[in-house]
Amino acid sequence: MSLLLRGLSSLISLGRPHVSVRSSHVLHSRGFSTTFLLQTPPCEILFAKPCGADLGKLVVLNLNEPKCTYLEKKVPLELVNDEDAKITTIGASHGWIATLKKDGILRLQDDLNPVASDTYPKRIHLPPLVTLPHCQTKIITNVSMSSSSPEDDEDCVVAVKFLGPQLSFCKPAGQSSSSKPEWTNIKIENPCFYSSRVMFSEKDNMFRILGDGGHLIGSCDPGNPSDDPKFQSVRFQNMPKLTKAKQNLMDMCCRSEHLVESRLTGETFLVKRFKKTIKITKSGIARMKTKVLMVFKIDEKGNAVYTQDMGDLVMFLSMSEPFCVPATSFPGLYANTVDIFDFEESGFVFLRSSYIWSRSSHFLAPYHIPPQNIVQS
Repeated sequence: MSLLLRGLSSLISLGRPHVSVRSSHVLHSRGFSTTFLLQTPPCEILFAKPCGADLGKLVVLNLNEPKCTYLEKKVPLELVNDEDAKITTIGASHGWIATLKKDGILRLQDDLNPVASDTYPKRIHLPPLVTLPHCQTKIITNVSMSSSSPEDDEDCVVAVKFLGPQLSFCKPAGQSSSSKPEWTNIKIENPCFYSSRVMFSEKDNMFRILGDGGHLIGSCDPGNPSDDPKFQSVRFQNMPKLTKAKQNLMDMCCRSEHLVESRLTGETFLVKRFKKTIKITKSGIARMKTKVLMVFKIDEKGNAVYTQDMGDLVMFLSMSEPFCVPATSFPGLYANTVDIFDFEESGFVFLRSSYIWSRSSHFLAPYHIPPQNIVQS
């Protein structure tokens, strides 16, 4: 019931100014040293309130609070409010937004990071995209990064998955006086990966990609990507017993699969999400809503065990690279839940009971921003 109240509270209060910004101390231990980092709570991007000069003040929903937060941070309106903008956001990772203009240049921007400077925003121009034979680079599935510092971490790799067989990698800061960043492009010929999303596994130091249906995982070494990635078969276990009505419902849904890693615990999860069309707009666009969501915990041998218990973890599934955080690190979060956010839906799933609450709307920048370190002067 408390989850339902939280959801209804978010819906009712959306749009009301909320001036307090809550942060949390997160404990990090390395060897015998222990440090406390002040971090922002995970949030989702809502919109920007126009304030002149094609700029708007960013409005976010801190996901441990019931009300939206109006920030003083100014961002380009074309990133969040303008459906006809000349720039397209194509994904997000570590709080960085990836954009693509008609010039074919992919850019990384920190504009939507709540703690990044709006006076000196960071914009990283990547090299022109290279299209492999029998591939395309116009439609992008998603973007993933191996670290949160593409501007100065020479080992940071950006991975871009295109619809089709092409997967491309680039080191934005991996340049010297004699060389500039360039793309390394590979083709994954197996059609089950054509519409897949790429994610980075910090535990394995690998980019991983999940095949359609979730039965095969491909892994690519960020330091030496190859046309012949390593593949691992996935075996589903402890499958839930479904009623005929629920099975029929799932058969009518559009299914997607996602790999999600909890970097704190080292656990890897496979998520199956089932969305059903609930409305066709006058312009012929299908509006969809999540009807079923299943979570499986994957071990090193590829066994995917169905679970309704992620412990203290909260999972965040959006058009950003997905992530997990412990609920106890951010008071107000609910453990063992999955927050969902995409172009047409925002809500959450309570895994223990499989209860889903969501609201339909239209979001132009449906990105979850993971906790960001707050630099104290």
